[in-house]
Amino acid sequence: MREVIPLRERRIDIAILIFCLMNLPFIVYFVDFEQIAIPDYQAFLASHIYPAWPPPWAVNMVHWWGNKFDPLLLARPPFWKVTIWVDALYFGPFYAFAIYAYARGKEWIRVPSIIYGSFLTVIILCIMSEEYWGQYHTKNVYVMTLANLPWAVFPVLILLRNLAPHPFTREVRSAPLPLTAPAPTPAVAPSSPAP
Repeated sequence: MREVIPLRERRIDIAILIFCLMNLPFIVYFVDFEQIAIPDYQAFLASHIYPAWPPPWAVNMVHWWGNKFDPLLLARPPFWKVTIWVDALYFGPFYAFAIYAYARGKEWIRVPSIIYGSFLTVIILCIMSEEYWGQYHTKNVYVMTLANLPWAVFPVLILLRNLAPHPFTREVRSAPLPLTAPAPTPAVAPSSPAP
């Protein structure tokens, strides 16, 4: 029989939960949605018409980051747009399920975690290759490396964490059975009433 290891004993899972909690609302539904709502940054600059979502402060924050550090984010070549759609359609729901599963120690998240870890590792390698050497490379290599480090480390961590057959549970050790049966208690003869 197996029991769930309490979350307080699974420190790596606490870090993974924090990563997922940051990604689900902020990265997927603010940063990624900005790039879905504004597929062409140059057209946005000409019109300055803000989308219904995300809010203007989030749009401005993404554009500030792109102008200051990340020209790839503003160029939005086709491969980049594919990664954004994958993030919104697959990784967003994954984060929601992972938050629940990692917090509760549900082992059904293993296979989706292995897929996620493998997939995001490939995506971040493609993105960082473009950031370093591509047409839209950054002039701030150190900033971009540090900014993308969580997406390089956590997918590998999640992948390795879930290669174990039971990453969230442990075997329950029951009390050992006695080797011999206990000695029988002597039967007491009923006493007869005194005359």
